[in-house]
Amino acid sequence: MTIGKRIQLGRYMSGLNISQLAERAEVSPTAISKYERDMDVPGSKVLLRLARALGVSVEFFLRPRTIPSISPMNYRRRRSLGKKMERTLLARVQDWLERYLEIERIVYGAGAAPTFIYPTAFPRKASSFEDVEKASEDLRKLWGLGIAPIGNLTEILEVKGIKVGVIEADAKFDGLTFRPGDEQNSIAIITRAETPGDRQRFDLACELGRLLLSPDGIDKEVAANRFAGALLAPRQAVLSELTDDKSALDPRVLYALKHTYGLSMGAWIRRAYDAGVISDAKFYSIRKYFGKRGWRKVEPWDQIQPELPRRFEELVMQTMSRGIISTSKATELLGRPVGISLRSSARIPVVVR
Repeated sequence: MTIGKRIQLGRYMSGLNISQLAERAEVSPTAISKYERDMDVPGSKVLLRLARALGVSVEFFLRPRTIPSISPMNYRRRRSLGKKMERTLLARVQDWLERYLEIERIVYGAGAAPTFIYPTAFPRKASSFEDVEKASEDLRKLWGLGIAPIGNLTEILEVKGIKVGVIEADAKFDGLTFRPGDEQNSIAIITRAETPGDRQRFDLACELGRLLLSPDGIDKEVAANRFAGALLAPRQAVLSELTDDKSALDPRVLYALKHTYGLSMGAWIRRAYDAGVISDAKFYSIRKYFGKRGWRKVEPWDQIQPELPRRFEELVMQTMSRGIISTSKATELLGRPVGISLRSSARIPVVVR
């Protein structure tokens, strides 16, 4: 990728138009346009100003392009993002993935990094929601999860060879699953930063369901939601935890279950309904109760902290500690200064741990 295309990618990542970048970098819009079209190359001083304006390192402009443009397999969004927001999102994902793949090449060499291996009998067709429930039960057995709460879903996905990233994005965006390049088993899942932990875990589980299931005759979105709920709160656990509809209607019980299983109170209501613990009337009654109190938008009491992917940062830090890469290179790969925590960073276009 040329320096000009790198400037354009950085501009897309920042959500700036040409005039806005020109003003920040103290150059003319015409100059920016020429750089991006490879009609001119900025000098070192201008390149430094562009880096500051875009919030990237100078090394960003010199990094070779390592992957094709992102082509999502699955793309969860509540409403249309608009072309500009979508372009910004995909540019940030592209930058994150390039840095991730670069540290993997440094650590493992070409083509040797761990990849996702589909569990036995997956991906599979699901013709009914009972098939979806069975798929989640089978996956838990294959991965040795039993029916206990999943402590850290992100960690499990990373251990299984899935690249997990967290990115700053519009609230309309939920999740994105894609294959980096043409490798069948190289899978990456992206979720949105600043999402409550229960919502983030549900989005990750939805993306996993979309990856493992091929709905046939049932709604794909509903199937992904059903899989996510069943994975995080198996039917057997629901029947054990909620013995009757009275307990299922108690917000205090739902709050405790939320923090035990990392699944929202609203999702627990749905799981109680799907498991046959509560009737249609009870299901709609408690949803109405939650709606009147605004709890369907923001649930009461303490929220669950989101999970942070760790594999990418661990690879960078281990490689730096062994002297294989410099501190400046580690900073460039992380997208932030070494030693600055993810939660306390003031502005991180792509946040990955």
